Formats: sequence, structure tokens, C-alpha cells
Amino acid sequence: MSALKLNIEDFDDIDFQLLAIHTSLEDYRLAYFINQMAALRLKKCESEINIKNKEGETSFSHFIFDDEEKDICWSLIQNKTEILSQQNQRGQGLFAETENQISTKIYLLPEYNKVDFFLKIENCYEEDTIQTAVSKITTIDRVNLAYLIDPEKIKSKNNLIF
Repeated sequence: MSALKLNIEDFDDIDFQLLAIHTSLEDYRLAYFINQMAALRLKKCESEINIKNKEGETSFSHFIFDDEEKDICWSLIQNKTEILSQQNQRGQGLFAETENQISTKIYLLPEYNKVDFFLKIENCYEEDTIQTAVSKITTIDRVNLAYLIDPEKIKSKNNLIF
């Protein structure tokens, strides 16, 4: 009987494209405008993306559209969220016991902390489709910038597995 070997590198192939989007829009409004401009049907997922880190556990909203006709999966993912934590301070005098709320920003991909949202495109290898999506997204009002990110340069790409 022969032995079967699996190499980890076989599963390390990157099969997605990633667009970075800089905007001041809320997630649901951005999804709506992308649906209008790029003829997609992004819908909010009931389950959010949960990430644990040293600050605590947090979740990121995401919208998804699975185009079965073209076999392309589109995911709009929030990159920034905040954790509110309570901090008790004991001191002397007038403010002997005070309770403060501290807000900490958490990022899905910390190396891209200026990016507001990502559009993950799976199983799309046509450069025309991707460039068309970028150009249509940049025409949306209040979208400042949209560009393609090289997935090979992402350090925390495990956060994109969901």
C-alpha cells in the first residue's frame, strides 16, 4: 500500500482578490451603493466575523453575494470596529471612585488600519471584472479611494478565512 502525502503548500494558494475601500459611509449604505453601481446583490450576513485578540473579542459586519451563474463570491467586510471597556479608578478626594469607558479601535487587517472596508472577490481571475468593479466603486459619492491589494502582502490573511 502506498502512502499519501499532503503538503501544506497545496492549501496555501490564494484564490481571492481584495479591494480596499476608503469611505465615510455606513456599511449598509455602502453595500446599497455597490449593489446599484456594480449590479450585485450584496446581503447582510446574519453571522458576523468574530475575532479574538489581546483587547478582547469583537465582531465585524459583512455582506455577501454568491453569484452562482459566474461562480464568483463577493464579500463586503468591515475593517474597523470599537470595543468599549470599563475602567475603575480609585483615588483620593472628590473623584475617589470613578468609572471610565475606554474605546479601543480593532482592525480586521491591522496592517491596513486606514482602510474602512474590504471587498473580497473569490474565484474571479478576469482582470476586466476586477478593474470594472474598482472603477464603479470609485464613482460612488463619499468613496474617497478604492484600489486592489496584493493578497501575498497581507500578514493577517487568516482573518479573511470565514
